Amino acid sequence: MAAFSTLRGKHTKEQLARISKLYASHRPLIQRVLNISFVFYALGTTYYGFSGGQRRSGSGKVKGKARADGRPEEAKPDKVAVDAVFYQRLSRILKIIIPGIRSKEALLLLMHSSLLVFRTAISLYVAALDGKIVASLVRVEPLKFLFNILRWLLVAIPATWCNSWLSYVQNKLAIAYRTRLTREVLSQYLGDASQGPEGKVYYKIANLDDRIKNPDQMITHDIHRFTTHLAAIYSNLAKPVLDVILYNYQLSQNVGAEGLVGLTIAVQSTAVLLRYLTPPFGAYAALSGQLAGSLRHTHSRLVEFAEEIAFMEGERTERLLVEREYATVIKHENKVLERRWWFGCVEEGVIKWLWGSFGLVLCGIPVFFKLPGTGFTDLGGRTEGFVTNRRLLLSASDAFGRMMYSYKDLSELAGYTARVSQLLDTIEDVKRGEFEKALVSSASTDANAQILSGRGQVFEAEDIQFENVPIVTPNGDILLKGLSFHVKPGQHLLIVGPNGCGKSSLFRILGGLWPVYGGIVRKPPSSQFILIPQRPYLSLGTLRDQIIYPHSEADMKARGVTDDDLLRILSVVQMEGVVEREGGWDAAREWRESLSGGDQQKIAWARLFYHRPKYAVLDEATSLVPTEVEGLMMEHATDLGITLLTVSHRPSLWKYHQLILHYDGQGGYVFTELDAEKRLALQEEKQALEAKLLEV
Repeated sequence: MAAFSTLRGKHTKEQLARISKLYASHRPLIQRVLNISFVFYALGTTYYGFSGGQRRSGSGKVKGKARADGRPEEAKPDKVAVDAVFYQRLSRILKIIIPGIRSKEALLLLMHSSLLVFRTAISLYVAALDGKIVASLVRVEPLKFLFNILRWLLVAIPATWCNSWLSYVQNKLAIAYRTRLTREVLSQYLGDASQGPEGKVYYKIANLDDRIKNPDQMITHDIHRFTTHLAAIYSNLAKPVLDVILYNYQLSQNVGAEGLVGLTIAVQSTAVLLRYLTPPFGAYAALSGQLAGSLRHTHSRLVEFAEEIAFMEGERTERLLVEREYATVIKHENKVLERRWWFGCVEEGVIKWLWGSFGLVLCGIPVFFKLPGTGFTDLGGRTEGFVTNRRLLLSASDAFGRMMYSYKDLSELAGYTARVSQLLDTIEDVKRGEFEKALVSSASTDANAQILSGRGQVFEAEDIQFENVPIVTPNGDILLKGLSFHVKPGQHLLIVGPNGCGKSSLFRILGGLWPVYGGIVRKPPSSQFILIPQRPYLSLGTLRDQIIYPHSEADMKARGVTDDDLLRILSVVQMEGVVEREGGWDAAREWRESLSGGDQQKIAWARLFYHRPKYAVLDEATSLVPTEVEGLMMEHATDLGITLLTVSHRPSLWKYHQLILHYDGQGGYVFTELDAEKRLALQEEKQALEAKLLEV
């Protein structure tokens, strides 16, 4: 029995010996297969981890639902994650910022990639050189030691040059991305009048849609953060993947691909756990941007309505509102900070210490076991091999760790991508006339809902003609169910009625700002209208710019208009002295503060006389101007062939108009010819009766 056991053991040893001999003879082929398999495995796991490993979380758009009373519920954004929706959004934005392979951005990206490869090559050379330096110390070879130190100093020159260039090119890439994306967004957001109904997006987002409260913050802050993260994520992802492949390939040559396979299995098993524990940093980044925008919007409202707040002494209430928004931001940031803290502990413990111990075991394989193909037999050779492998392993571990870190960065990029994508989606919807707005409760009634679901027709014509056109505000409040009137060129129209009856709403339809929900509108193009409100808009720029706005000085000269012509226009509004008073045509001021209310209205009238449109919309445009100057301006506008559509409560203006549109404030109106003398007589009689009633 003992003899049988001995014979069986001997047979087993012989089989193992034959297998070992067979394996050793085919080991080079097996090594190549394992190395090639590792390359495909690294690329496949990277692709799966950053694309297919996450399930689809939604369609990518933010939508709201309607309450029972007709008002939409607060829109709930889709969950932000590194999933198919993120890559769909990112692919769409990449087509904007990298329009072609010959674009500046593509060339910068190619240059960046070349520098990344060059830096990896330098790192491989430095790892081998590090082992040679230590080996020369162990073997006590001073000449080799000094020679290797000289090589170390020489390789520092291209290494430092490469690192500096990498940082420079990455920042240039971020700026190029931001410039391209900002120009594309602004071209749609501030599109010119040639876009027709698809233009004036900046107005429609602010007034007809509720999805974006702070487009300025999204265009400036969110696009900047997105492009910076995008430029950095390429370096943080492409470079580690390349490093993992090259470093581990070199390690497999030194310690064998078998050890590399074991290390990969150990690392991947812990990486799955680490990814499972990763908090949703993408959702955190998106919510941070949203809360920061809300805080900024609260501050902007304080500036916009400062006068009313000051009169009503609302400082305490406004401070509470601002503090509430700020407290929400800080609460969220503290929550994210706590999540980052505990995740940082887990992440460093796994990546730096646990994976480091795996690597030390791998580096010890050539020391304790003789592998075919390794020629290190003396102490110096084994030391050189250990130091080189240790350096390669640290670099590979650092690269894999950066791949894990990049997933966190990619999650944050997903948050900023969602913000930029929401801006682009909203702009596209608004250009198509698709709005999401909270509606008043009356909008849910059958009759009103039928009006809101309809669309009218708009035709270009010389006259202004409305045929049964409903006047509807963006929040669904129906002011008039059907308005009909006809104004020919040269027929000045006076519009009167109580506040909130639809006077200004009519002008917004004429200007193409509000949609038409029914009927037929015939009107000239929007470029033939100029609006003069009670408080005119004065742009940033020179005194000349205020009169010719939105033209530039070059546009003015192209029309054959000189500064003397502008001075004659100012003399019509009795304001020619402002040029000398303010220091000449090229003087630049904050004109809203430098000019009085009356002077601002006169500047707006001078702008009207410069452009000479077919129609002028006057919304209390002479309320701060003396009556005699008002008459001169009205007569000069008539002489220039400008048809006036006027909203005013001043009886002194009645004699300059031939037609009147009178709203009763109850959904009714009267459109008729205006007999100024008869109306003035009735007005005087009414005032006399009111005076007698007051006496009683």
